[in-house]
Amino acid sequence: MATALPPITIKQCQLKILCGNTIWTPTLWQRGLTGSNSLKVLPFQVNDGKRSFRRCKVLGETDNVSSAIKDDLFVGFFREAWPYFLAHRGSTFVVLISAEIVDSPHLDHLLMDISLLHGLGIKFVLVPGTHVQIDRLLAERGNEANYVGRYRITDPDSLEAAMDTSGRIRLMIEAKLSPGPSLTGVRRHGENSRWHDSVGVASGNFLAAKKRGVVEGIDYASTGEVKKIDVSRIRERLDQDSILLLSNLGYSSSGEVLNCNTYEVATACALALGAEKLICIIDGPILDESSRLIRFLTLQDADMLVRKRAEQSETAANYVKAVSQEDDFNRLGHNGSNGSLPSQNGNVYSRRYNPTFQNGIGFDNGNGLWSSEQGFAIGGQEKLSRSNGYLSELAAAAFVCRGGVQRVHLLDGTIGGVLLKELFQRDGVGTMVASDLYEGARMARVSDIHGIKQLLQPLEESGILIRRTEEELVKALHSFIIVEREGHIIACAALFPYFEEKCGEVAAIAVSPDCRGQGQGDKLLDYIEKKASSLGLQMLFLLTTRTADWFVRRGFSECSIDHIPEQRRKKINLARRSKYYMKKLLPDKSGYTY
Repeated sequence: MATALPPITIKQCQLKILCGNTIWTPTLWQRGLTGSNSLKVLPFQVNDGKRSFRRCKVLGETDNVSSAIKDDLFVGFFREAWPYFLAHRGSTFVVLISAEIVDSPHLDHLLMDISLLHGLGIKFVLVPGTHVQIDRLLAERGNEANYVGRYRITDPDSLEAAMDTSGRIRLMIEAKLSPGPSLTGVRRHGENSRWHDSVGVASGNFLAAKKRGVVEGIDYASTGEVKKIDVSRIRERLDQDSILLLSNLGYSSSGEVLNCNTYEVATACALALGAEKLICIIDGPILDESSRLIRFLTLQDADMLVRKRAEQSETAANYVKAVSQEDDFNRLGHNGSNGSLPSQNGNVYSRRYNPTFQNGIGFDNGNGLWSSEQGFAIGGQEKLSRSNGYLSELAAAAFVCRGGVQRVHLLDGTIGGVLLKELFQRDGVGTMVASDLYEGARMARVSDIHGIKQLLQPLEESGILIRRTEEELVKALHSFIIVEREGHIIACAALFPYFEEKCGEVAAIAVSPDCRGQGQGDKLLDYIEKKASSLGLQMLFLLTTRTADWFVRRGFSECSIDHIPEQRRKKINLARRSKYYMKKLLPDKSGYTY
């Protein structure tokens, strides 16, 4: 402490300190405190052990203090959320709301947050689950639900219950979305006609289906499978600033109503639209074997996890069968001569299943025949019993990622504000499966030296990077990370840790000229930051002469040479007059192994 505190009186021994944007509670100061009604703001300074002092406040129960904290946190949140606003605006998110959440009190706040995010420019397609309500309605009418595998056998009684349930859920969601935000307090900014506009909700016959028919001797009656998603008309409604509500009831070419699997509808819709995200709001978290939240899985990790359960889980077996069929189909050369798969959202994916779209609607395998798997259906007794946890949802996530949707989020809808917490925080609160994050990134090997030298040489010759001999490169090779695409190294970077000082140096970031502008540099830097955090490092630093702006945009700030570890300072060529930059790291909670 730089200055001593005078005696403090508080109502309870729960003293809180605001240092910068951090609130913490010291326990050693609680001795000798006496009761009172309020606390005054007492400024003082704290030595943070890094040759600097922070201005701090003691937080009490007075209105002024509470208001000041609220204002500071409010401003801090908006500034931290700024990159996410830019990233998500204009994106299309398909949100599957599980029947368990639709049937719970958590739905109200979830829809409120969807309305808020819609106002920020995110386009939403909502697919609500119905099986809980259908089963309950059947039971009330003296009938029994009947499932075989992933699908319901939709007899006439079940179809009637499905139609009644779908109508009620649609009306309920429309009603809850219609009011828009509260106008309390906003009038001080002047009258505006937009305040009185309700949120537009569109629904309709966007889903064409075909009967599942008789499979292995079982007649599924009015159970349907996805045949077409009317992409052009859905996009038309989204462009008109409406939230689109997509029912799991489809319509056949002969005019029949068919009851489709909700997950099949949502996954097919996300694939057809080329959505940036598929978000599944479920009724619990995705946990590992130690009951810890799994925050992040690459597509490869998720795929492997599902495949391991193929013998114990029907859903996992169906996943393996579905992706194997598509992999076999892709190997026949139906994806084009270069093996690359264009997605509706403008991204290109190599060697993955991706449906071909005819005139923006439907799925076609390229030969005029309808593919057997439009989306990925999950359900039935395995899902209802949770005998394999949330493996079904994980299989659906992996399937969609293979099809070109970059991110699938599996979120526990019982957490208040789960959408906001997931979309506007670095680590989120749910499980994300990503098809492209760190794709091709790995630690360098001896065989990579030639490719790394080819990337570094032009930048060394221009003076942007310092020259490294081949001997120096070999010696530092264990610190290099590379990004590989189809056998070619397209980007590299190095992380040199200084464990005693709990910091690391970022160096030698280089991207192939053919791949610049594709986010490879950002991918490498993010990978390095997460790897550094996983090693227990708390800060990154770098030396640069020509690329300061790029790093400043990514959270680095200029610092003095004093912040550089002494061991590194001795090796700095002062004649280059490099600038020094640093960035404090947040703890990595992803659980991903780097």
